[in-house]
Amino acid sequence: MNIGLGITGSFCTYKKILEVVETLTKKGYNIIPIVTDKVYKTSTRFGSNKTFLKELETKTNNKVIHTIVEAEPLGPKNIIDLLLIAPCTGNTLGKLANAISDNAVTMTAKSLMRNNKPIIIGVSTNDALGLNLQNIAKLLNTKGIFFVPMHQDDPTNKPKSLIANWDKIEDTLLEAIKNKQIQPILN
Repeated sequence: MNIGLGITGSFCTYKKILEVVETLTKKGYNIIPIVTDKVYKTSTRFGSNKTFLKELETKTNNKVIHTIVEAEPLGPKNIIDLLLIAPCTGNTLGKLANAISDNAVTMTAKSLMRNNKPIIIGVSTNDALGLNLQNIAKLLNTKGIFFVPMHQDDPTNKPKSLIANWDKIEDTLLEAIKNKQIQPILN
């Protein structure tokens, strides 16, 4: 299976997503990394963008896609079977819910949606149970969009925050290919 992996700016989850990439590639999945412009250009206290991008390319054996022009043909040319957006920030949830395709990840989503290919969302946002809850609800009711099960990562200090259960990604992908949402969505 050829999986497009859309990575957005939840920088604190990058170590975890690299572990997911390693697990999936060892199981034979071909992972094509797709990143937003912010991911491509931004270093943070969690690490250097150049180091992260190099690790992605090394672990996937594929070049990182980071422009709209590079991303647009992924769906129409049947290069990928599905898109996993993990981590998916609140900003990206809002763009997906409102059909905004202004970066490589959201353009890939748009190109797959027109071909009825699955899009799987692994949420990582401090505002999922705030204003972004309406975007999650809208996407939950959108054909072809599926969610990795999620949970509150720190209910006391971040009561509106949700994060995907990274260990449920493969199970979610396998259900999404059958056009089914894995359950339960909230843990």
